[in-house]
Amino acid sequence: MKKDDLFQALHEDGLLLLANCWDGGSARLAQAAGAQALATSSAAVAWSHGHADGSHLPVELLLATARGIGRVSDLPLTVDIEDGYSDDPAQVAALVRELIGVGVVGINIEDGGGPVELLCRKIAAVRAAAAGTRLYINARTDVYLRGLAPAGERVSETIRRAALYRDAGASGLFVPGVSDEADIGALAGAIGMPLNVMALPQLPAPARLRELGVRRLSAGSATGEAAYAAAHEAIVAFLGSGAVAARSLGYGAINALMVA
Repeated sequence: MKKDDLFQALHEDGLLLLANCWDGGSARLAQAAGAQALATSSAAVAWSHGHADGSHLPVELLLATARGIGRVSDLPLTVDIEDGYSDDPAQVAALVRELIGVGVVGINIEDGGGPVELLCRKIAAVRAAAAGTRLYINARTDVYLRGLAPAGERVSETIRRAALYRDAGASGLFVPGVSDEADIGALAGAIGMPLNVMALPQLPAPARLRELGVRRLSAGSATGEAAYAAAHEAIVAFLGSGAVAARSLGYGAINALMVA
């Protein structure tokens, strides 16, 4: 099965878990752990290049990251392109064409605090640019994450946006920040495409998410945050005492993963 077809199929039933990665090394770790597909975290990718999250990453570094992951893994790869790094739908579409050219089969693209109509135009341009492939366009809406509607109106506002994004060509909807079971069930039953949520401490367990109709669960920046926390702890300890970190996978184990 082609990668784009496989990635589509992974959203049809069950729950696809994506432990977001940020480079070839973290992609190898995810694949070795049993990942069915790979997804980048925009934050972790930006941090790995010394940039802040929030569309600050130069697109050439985004493309280099996608190429680096594709070099070491044959799993389907979806890339978080934030807002597309442009307000011009044509430029967003051009970036996605380049990503498709290096083997990417899915993208995340978000509305953030911007106009819904602008994201619709970007999605439509990307869908046209992806003609001939089954690119999975995961439209992210920040209604919950940014509080773009009052608490009692977030379900209806998310459903409204979902219909517009679906009509523009989106394949699925990502709603980071939602955690209430009733809200999740209502969204899954009404949006007419696979629902993606982000891992949070208060989120229902994966088995319950499947029952509610969720088809994709993303770690978001959590894996990157954990990696940077461990690195920071080890650096601080070493600079303070000369001690090396006690917790480690070990040189040999890590190096073996990189030559697999």
